[in-house]
Amino acid sequence: MKYKFISIFLMLVSISKAQDKQQNYTFSLQQAIDHALQHNYSAINAGRDIESAKQKKWETTAAGLPQINGGVSYLNNIDFTLQGVKGNAFNPALDPNTISLFAFGTKQSMNSSLTLSQLLFDGSYIIALQAAKTYLKFFENAKQKTNSEIREMVINSYGNVLLAEESIAILEKNKTILAKTLSDTQETFKNGLIEEENVEQLQITSATIKSNLKNTNRLLDIAYKMLKFTLGMDINSELKLTDKLDTLTVSNLNMALIQNEFDVKNNISYQIASNFQEQRSLELRLQKSKALPTLAAAFNFGYNSFANDFSFFDSKQKWNKYSNLGVSLSVPIFSSFGRSAKTQQAKIAFEQAKTQLSQTEQQLKLGYEKAKSEYAFSIEEYATSKSNLNLAERIEKKQQIKFTEGLSSSFDFSEAQRQLYTAQQNYLQSMVNIINKKAALEKLTNKN
Repeated sequence: MKYKFISIFLMLVSISKAQDKQQNYTFSLQQAIDHALQHNYSAINAGRDIESAKQKKWETTAAGLPQINGGVSYLNNIDFTLQGVKGNAFNPALDPNTISLFAFGTKQSMNSSLTLSQLLFDGSYIIALQAAKTYLKFFENAKQKTNSEIREMVINSYGNVLLAEESIAILEKNKTILAKTLSDTQETFKNGLIEEENVEQLQITSATIKSNLKNTNRLLDIAYKMLKFTLGMDINSELKLTDKLDTLTVSNLNMALIQNEFDVKNNISYQIASNFQEQRSLELRLQKSKALPTLAAAFNFGYNSFANDFSFFDSKQKWNKYSNLGVSLSVPIFSSFGRSAKTQQAKIAFEQAKTQLSQTEQQLKLGYEKAKSEYAFSIEEYATSKSNLNLAERIEKKQQIKFTEGLSSSFDFSEAQRQLYTAQQNYLQSMVNIINKKAALEKLTNKN
């Protein structure tokens, strides 16, 4: 009984943990975007890049601030290093050719010190401070670009799920209607009033719908998992979408959007290219600054002690204080034109960055015209497909009546059905296109 109770307890714990891991979510499109900006894997790492850049900026700043270093050293002369001197150096009475050996120092010594150093002037450091700010700005721009891309991915993935769901609903409806028509046609054929070809034609259409339905159900599962992955959640979690495809389509109809002027400087890709140009400019200034002198100062303070035995922690042990102040000036004089070569390389890199910025500007302007045209076309296509769907429904209904009454062939009726099914899918796709094309246009104009 005891073991049975433990087994039940462990099973309940495992079920509880599984429920905690697989949470249930209900999102509108905007809620899905907000969740992805917080939990998407790329968004999380982009935020970490910013934090790392902030630490890098402080690392650069700290290089020019006072530095304090302490040290303790201990030396035990197991065997002294002997020094040779002229034989009569200390005693003129000795043979001048005799070599006398002496050992200098004590058996043991210890030293403790503190060093305070301060950079007084370095042109490279000034440029490095400016570069650190630019470095941080680069990752802030990268985070903004990542967020913009995530937003577009969420919109596309959300739309794909809605498209699959609407497609399944229409296919189920078509399947039900066609099943009844096929059943009635089979009864008519049994009574000998129509040819078997009419039944076979409908069977072909029915098989096609069933196959498309199975495939669309599989695509729906994949679309949901893709959306969950983009949202940064477990792909096995439960997710329910609250927005409807037609509602989102209507809310994304905005012809005024393509009437606005495009300011390329608001585009995040342009800002990143501009940041890159600024980095290359600072690198050029850095190479030029290396021709300037460097001035630094250091103050040393410490104690040392000497003994034949290890008695450095005895209260009577004598410690000798010392201190010194030093200033160093380093002046670059001649580098065999090595600095000049590096400066020229930096200048070329800067000119390349300027060209890349101009290229990026023109590409973005061209991309905006293309995105604006595609968005306008998606709106026109939506109106056309909606009209075509109404026409296809009327044609199919008329052909069904004619077919039922024996006034039309099965081929004509099947053709009208295929035309209707194509119009249905085109209409659904046109709605998704409006949502996606508007998202792409807003990404370029940096309007979220």
